[in-house]
Amino acid sequence: MDWTQLIGSIAAIMTTTAFVPQAVKIIRTKSTRDISLGMYLILTTGILFWLIYGILLREPPIIFANTIGFTLTFTILILKIKYRKADG
Repeated sequence: MDWTQLIGSIAAIMTTTAFVPQAVKIIRTKSTRDISLGMYLILTTGILFWLIYGILLREPPIIFANTIGFTLTFTILILKIKYRKADG
């Protein structure tokens, strides 16, 4: 692995794991009151496009990060929709 791939891999791990605390908090509290539905719609769609881009380029760090990132943001998006009535 060269330095470019190493830096890409580290960036992928850090930015991807950044969504874990939010997902865990939502799952535990069942509250999404303080997050924006619009923001998560745009973010999830953007990450999906990054995933497609990575697949087209056949770049493992991009594919890996965005597969996990999409899964996490999509989960948060679904929970936001599911819990929005409970959040008032």
